[in-house]
Amino acid sequence: MNKVYPDAASALAGIVQDGQTIAVGGFGLCGIPEALIAALRDSGVKQLTAISNNAGVDGFGLGQLLETRQIKKMIASYVGENKEFARQFLAGELELEFTPQGTLAEKLRAGGAGIPAFFTKTGYGTIVADGKETREFDGEHYVMERSLVPDVSLVKAWKADKAGNLVFRKTARNFNPNVATAGKVCIVEVEELVEIGEIDPDQVHTASIFVHRIVHNPTPEKRIEQRTVRAAN
Repeated sequence: MNKVYPDAASALAGIVQDGQTIAVGGFGLCGIPEALIAALRDSGVKQLTAISNNAGVDGFGLGQLLETRQIKKMIASYVGENKEFARQFLAGELELEFTPQGTLAEKLRAGGAGIPAFFTKTGYGTIVADGKETREFDGEHYVMERSLVPDVSLVKAWKADKAGNLVFRKTARNFNPNVATAGKVCIVEVEELVEIGEIDPDQVHTASIFVHRIVHNPTPEKRIEQRTVRAAN
């Protein structure tokens, strides 16, 4: 089966639909699938629930889909760096399910592992626990969190072979492996695409069985959110 598609738009074709839950890898602008996000915007799908650590910045990353009002709900752990995200939430125009960062990662990991729910101390006694089951184990209080299984996962990897075995690079790995395994359909954007057998099996971070479609984007912009430099001496 050929998993490689000529561009991001064709990789999304026949997959994305109105009202879906879509998980997107990345942390800020690090490790985001830039081409796939732009193609998702151009597809015109709407009423999306987006799962991501945050929503990029104004005008880039998932911020593009907030500007076009294609996202109705965010499941995220961070609102900063995106004024439109904050504005829509405070104005009641955007649903937001705040999730502690580690809990969000575990909800995705558990979803990919077939675990429907788990207990965590994080959030007990706060608004994070409102409406959720709580239990006591060995004298400690825990909140039950449901796992996440998105309809579609959009992932950024550094390298893939044509079977879909993935290698992530440094901090750009972030949420991407968990997003990849959690989705019912996983579409991956990569900078390097190699033949099957060219990646050492011991170097594979996510196995090809989780990957359905691949797009080669050798020249992503890799925009930097904030650049801090030391003053010259």
